[in-house]
Amino acid sequence: MPTPPPGRLLGSGRRADVYEIDEAWVLRREREGGGDAAAEGAVMAHVHAHGYPVPRVRPSGSRTDLVMERLSGPTMLQACLAGTLDVTEAGSTLARLLRELHAVPALRSTDPAVRVLHLDLHPENVILTPDGPRVIDWSDAAEGDPGLDWAASAVILAQAAVAGDALSAPARAMLTALLADPSPLTRPALDEALRRRAANPTMDEREVELLGTAGELILSTARTS
Repeated sequence: MPTPPPGRLLGSGRRADVYEIDEAWVLRREREGGGDAAAEGAVMAHVHAHGYPVPRVRPSGSRTDLVMERLSGPTMLQACLAGTLDVTEAGSTLARLLRELHAVPALRSTDPAVRVLHLDLHPENVILTPDGPRVIDWSDAAEGDPGLDWAASAVILAQAAVAGDALSAPARAMLTALLADPSPLTRPALDEALRRRAANPTMDEREVELLGTAGELILSTARTS
């Protein structure tokens, strides 16, 4: 049985809840026993040691609980919706964060072509702190071909761009800016990213149905960027 949360609920995502510990630290708890906090924390500590902008972490002794530095500031998405961050700049920042991440050597692999991959880098997983953007939610992190990471971010943005709601126009502009950056995105990487997104248990039926159109948008945008 999990221990009671240490403080008030600060926020909830698709898979986890974040609780206050004190002014410096928060606890992120995966729901229903999912995730591997120790593995995620190890990746975050590794990229942090190489200068990548992530929250500091400390051991929790739990597979589902991750204790990490408390950040202040809006998400990139919140800043775009508030008009304090231009959506094109947001897309360019995502591209920069991907390039900087792929400059970090893998944690386990000795293959120089293999890099740390976030695999869920999108505007809700970037906090705009007074010290600059910080990347959160490393629960999907892995090691592999950087092209897959670019494809994963492109799929998330494209899926939002074709949804036909208030976020579609900003997402399309971010996608265009992301793909304007030279990247290792390839068709096989895109196909794999689409397959993984469709298999994500947090996706509903309509979101999965949008993936075909999202893939077409990525291919057409990449050709014209």
